[in-house]
Amino acid sequence: MTDTTVSTSNLASPVVGSSIGTWVRDTGVANWNRFAAVNDEFMPIHMDDEAGRAAGLPGAIGMGNLVLSYLHGLVRSWTGAQGHVERLSVRFRKPNNKGRITATGTVTAVVASAAITHVEIELHVVDAAGDDIAPGSATVVLYHRAEV
Repeated sequence: MTDTTVSTSNLASPVVGSSIGTWVRDTGVANWNRFAAVNDEFMPIHMDDEAGRAAGLPGAIGMGNLVLSYLHGLVRSWTGAQGHVERLSVRFRKPNNKGRITATGTVTAVVASAAITHVEIELHVVDAAGDDIAPGSATVVLYHRAEV
């Protein structure tokens, strides 16, 4: 399953506490294999359950950079052409095991000037068990449109 719900209604005037939306992804070896093909990251623990178990994990796990890309995709979907990601950070707390994960973001600070608005966003990636496997944050810059 791939489900993206991005809330751009608050993009013109972001409000602290508002959601930027969600990205829901079902992850597993097929997803990880496609990501590995793009990044030349064919590591056994990402492809083979036995290799994952040999490393002390419950089975094969997803790449941290794939989880990071889901967060980046969520934030970029929210900003669209009206801004850019200035900074994005994440802390990996738990492996991305097979199953559904949900990336979410909440506006935590807004600093507006005449030309741009800096927005701080708290990010989370939650697995099917409800654990936050990758909390993070982002700073985005939104550009103000010139009045015509």
